[in-house]
Amino acid sequence: MNLPEAGDYINIHTHGASKTPGIFSVENIMAHEDRIPKDVPGIVYTYGIHPWFLSNDNHDQLINSVREISGDPRITAIGEAGFDKLKGASPDLQMSTFEEQIAVSEERKKPLIIHCVRAWDELLASHKKLCPEMPWLVHGFRGSVELARQLLSKGMYLSFWFDFVLRAESADLLRSLPEDRIFLETDGADVDIRDIYIKVSKDKDIAVNELKSIILSNFMEFFYQPVKE
Repeated sequence: MNLPEAGDYINIHTHGASKTPGIFSVENIMAHEDRIPKDVPGIVYTYGIHPWFLSNDNHDQLINSVREISGDPRITAIGEAGFDKLKGASPDLQMSTFEEQIAVSEERKKPLIIHCVRAWDELLASHKKLCPEMPWLVHGFRGSVELARQLLSKGMYLSFWFDFVLRAESADLLRSLPEDRIFLETDGADVDIRDIYIKVSKDKDIAVNELKSIILSNFMEFFYQPVKE
């Protein structure tokens, strides 16, 4: 099983990861891409339908691909899946496709990675309606403390938007949230995950190695928690 080692910097969501000593990456493959998981030390994969690349014409092909490829043991989670009110398919198609991916997540017993832009009511409504057993992770979060706490109250995890988390203004949010629900990411941007860890460790007034240990523990809990019978 491909797992992070103690002392690794875990990048919970990225695109275009390559093998890098000391960095463990969760690489996102979007269903419209012509890519499949590979056996690469230090890299595992998520697979899902991004709302930007969804349409009525490709829906059936994409959801069938998710259902098929999600069984690959190198796929550790479904997604990124979700909503975007600024770009992508119609709201109704985004919602129905999101709920189809929730069903895959539940069937495969793999957690769900969320993309959500200005659609928090829709996200929370889906969670309330479907009562998923598998955990959800909202990637690219840059919202308020109040919104963060609302999501956390539903059992969700948060990974912070790389640009936001590097700003001084993110410090209060980072200090206010429980450590057992946070992750860090680059989302494929030209930024070093190690710099993000340094910034967050300073904001939280803890050593980088302590932050690594916290996020490693969160990783194991999120991806490998005992499945409910």
